[in-house]
Amino acid sequence: MLPTPSSAVTSPAFIAVIGAGPAGLMAAETLAAAGHRVELFDAMPSVGRKFLMAGKGGMNITHAEPFADFLTRYREAAGWLAPALTGFGPGALREWIHGLGIETFVGSSGRVFPTEMKAAPLLRAWLHRLREAGVTIHVRHRWQGWSADGGLRFATPAGECVRRPAATLLALGGASWPQLGSDAAWSAWLAARGVALRPFVAANCGFDCAWSEYFRTRFAGMPLKNIAARCPAEGNEAPPSWRRGEALISAEGIEGGLIYALSASLREACARPGGALLELDLLPDHDAARVKAEVAHPRGARSLASHLQSRLGLQGVKSALLFECLGREGMQDASRLAAAIKALPLRLIGPRPLAEAISAAGGVARAAFDERFMLRALPGVFCAGEMLDWEAPTGGYLLTACFATGRAAAQGMQAWLREGV
Repeated sequence: MLPTPSSAVTSPAFIAVIGAGPAGLMAAETLAAAGHRVELFDAMPSVGRKFLMAGKGGMNITHAEPFADFLTRYREAAGWLAPALTGFGPGALREWIHGLGIETFVGSSGRVFPTEMKAAPLLRAWLHRLREAGVTIHVRHRWQGWSADGGLRFATPAGECVRRPAATLLALGGASWPQLGSDAAWSAWLAARGVALRPFVAANCGFDCAWSEYFRTRFAGMPLKNIAARCPAEGNEAPPSWRRGEALISAEGIEGGLIYALSASLREACARPGGALLELDLLPDHDAARVKAEVAHPRGARSLASHLQSRLGLQGVKSALLFECLGREGMQDASRLAAAIKALPLRLIGPRPLAEAISAAGGVARAAFDERFMLRALPGVFCAGEMLDWEAPTGGYLLTACFATGRAAAQGMQAWLREGV
């Protein structure tokens, strides 16, 4: 039943979880399992919308690589995320999924998927479990911050209502994909209460390039398969290792899984004077000596395009990209062409808009919450998921940390409640 417009409901015994993505759902489950009365609020007409969208092309739930390597994917946040991820890491997450009756498998890349490759069956089973545990779910309840006396304000189809829980857990997402609910409107209300925030920036995003009209028209939407990429070293730093994968030429620039894996470094490089360079190895299975020899091999009456195709298998979008970056003069210089095939410098203008990004960096600063994930400025208010300031590449890392921080924040709330503060 919807609340009475502008009603104020006092329920000191219940716990409010705001945001019904993976972090909020996991927090609700953890709290309900501990015997708390949990009410879950979400602004959208149905829950888990970004979760479902993330699984549209195949639900990559986590990653099976060694845990020490897994932790490094979280960059600077690895240290403070480690306890949560240790408590509920890839192995525990898979066991939890199996407990919902969903089987998983490990792909050739180490990525873990549900056997059906879909998010919907998992979400359905999860929501059934939550309802069986007594969790009350309120949709179309958009949080509007706090009332003057500290109550939680919600805009609903029946008007505004105010709720007063014993404790609150916020899992409101970051600032990417705002059409699915992650619009970061919450940041203004937290900032007004003295919570330190870091600006949101795009993560796991594509980048703009100044393509010629010819290249954009002919090759937008074409995949770059079996390539490697790296962000060149700065100053006297050792060259970074190459990452292999695939990318996609877009009308605006370049995107895809390989680019997302490098997006944090590329984004930071774009902010420096001179911008960012991305290096592409178009033939990672060929060593530089072989490429140089094949390029220099006499081609007789054949065109350069035919020569590159017959000697190296270079054709289509890869050949066009070489010409786009080197120009006619560079293509005729055998040494320069051979070097570019193995390390093609691609100038990036900047990241694509935040609203297009798969995820975001920024949000609630680490200094703003304690080891229990409770906001220092707001005792009794806890945060989890993508609204916290961390980032990770695609590959199951994002979802795993959302699940893990949702569980850890719920456990932190239980500890705080037990203290009777």
